[in-house]
Amino acid sequence: MYGEESEEVHLADASDRWHLSGESYREPMMDREWNDSQPIYRQLRDRVVAMILDGVLKEGDPLPSVRNVAAEYRVNPLTVLKGYQQLVDEQLVESRRGRGMFINAGARNLLLEGERQRFLAEEWPRIHATIQRLGLTPEELMDAAATGRSSSDAAESKADEKEPKS
Repeated sequence: MYGEESEEVHLADASDRWHLSGESYREPMMDREWNDSQPIYRQLRDRVVAMILDGVLKEGDPLPSVRNVAAEYRVNPLTVLKGYQQLVDEQLVESRRGRGMFINAGARNLLLEGERQRFLAEEWPRIHATIQRLGLTPEELMDAAATGRSSSDAAESKADEKEPKS
């Protein structure tokens, strides 16, 4: 059916990986547990979206076959197909008869636009309120972003700098 491709394709979110190959079975590196808070087909769709946004899946790349994903993760092929169909409906992937499903040109930009709008509408107000509630200054935020440390780490290092050395 799909996926006579021999190149290995990885699907995952930022911290998970699954390895699928059209030629051989490979042990996945991700946890096979599914989150009970949303349907598996939606989680599969979200993993593909994350891979596109992270640049792991690029325009023209094939998705692993429905059959391989279903077998490797012990889910119903109709579940995988439903997740893939959502990607088709969103115009992120296209089905090529007899060849499989492939990432569409412009899919990453389309996703970035939508994700940016969603972030600003849904997540930013909560984050902004937390920043204001904690009284964080732009300088503290920029310092934490630049150093990759939390503001408490930065405050501790500033306190250490002010203490006289004995």
